[in-house]
Amino acid sequence: MVNEIVCEDVAKVYDNGKEALSAISFSTPTRGIFALIGRNGAGKTTLTRILSTLLEPSSGRATINGLDVMADAGELRDRMAVVPQEGRVIPWMSPVQMITSYLLWRGAGYREARRRARDAVATVGLQEHADRLNRTLSGGMKRKSLVAMVIASEADLIFLDEPSTGLDPISRKGLWDLLTGISRDRFLFMTTHYLEEAEAIADRIGILDNGRLLALGAMDELRASMGEQYVLRFPAGIDLPALDGDIVVGRDGMAQVMTTEEVARSLSSTLIARGARFSMNPVTLEDIFYRKVGTDIGNGEGGD
Repeated sequence: MVNEIVCEDVAKVYDNGKEALSAISFSTPTRGIFALIGRNGAGKTTLTRILSTLLEPSSGRATINGLDVMADAGELRDRMAVVPQEGRVIPWMSPVQMITSYLLWRGAGYREARRRARDAVATVGLQEHADRLNRTLSGGMKRKSLVAMVIASEADLIFLDEPSTGLDPISRKGLWDLLTGISRDRFLFMTTHYLEEAEAIADRIGILDNGRLLALGAMDELRASMGEQYVLRFPAGIDLPALDGDIVVGRDGMAQVMTTEEVARSLSSTLIARGARFSMNPVTLEDIFYRKVGTDIGNGEGGD
């Protein structure tokens, strides 16, 4: 059995004529965490809905572990759990009641469903709020309840559309640790607007823009695809030899250049000799995204 997601020229055009995806083709193993990043309107949610059997593509084909997302949707749904971007808690239920009901719908017995619901709520740190009505919870707590629901499902394939939206930085970091832990024996496909989130926890990352897949791979592979592995920051105005890379000067008066390891080491030696303060770091996902897309991730328009 081939354990991978395969998309072959997957496209989606909505009834209003908007092209959300254009001939998306890629493959990625169904292990660890795969993060899909892109601006608003890039097509992240559309692709997630297609892969999670919730939306039919206009053309092309997608399979997960050899099963077609359309022809074999029923079998795939038995193996997956989904938290869509528009997912909402049931306001008149508590987290435990909601998750128990979900597990009963999936075929679990009542006692087993109740036990798994409480275990999942504790796993995401909501045990003190397990029996409060969802409508009394904060936005972050509600999001955690939805994540607890898919954890309780014990599904092999988990789809999370922007799971950390609404969480404060501390809660977000806790969620990262949680997702990393459950990805050891389950596959997580997630979308996110937080580039640091994708870089911190994803095993593989896809960059989507205007319905087109611009890059895909592990961080080292994405860096290699740039041909420039390091970023140097140093005071602007220093007389330096010609550099292999574009120099950008920020408002703080510091210049930044992305360049090769060889040039970065040579330049750092020159800066040390001149007593200049500088920093040299590996290219980040933010650097790669900006170079691939040409703008900041927050500058998109519309939804996904």
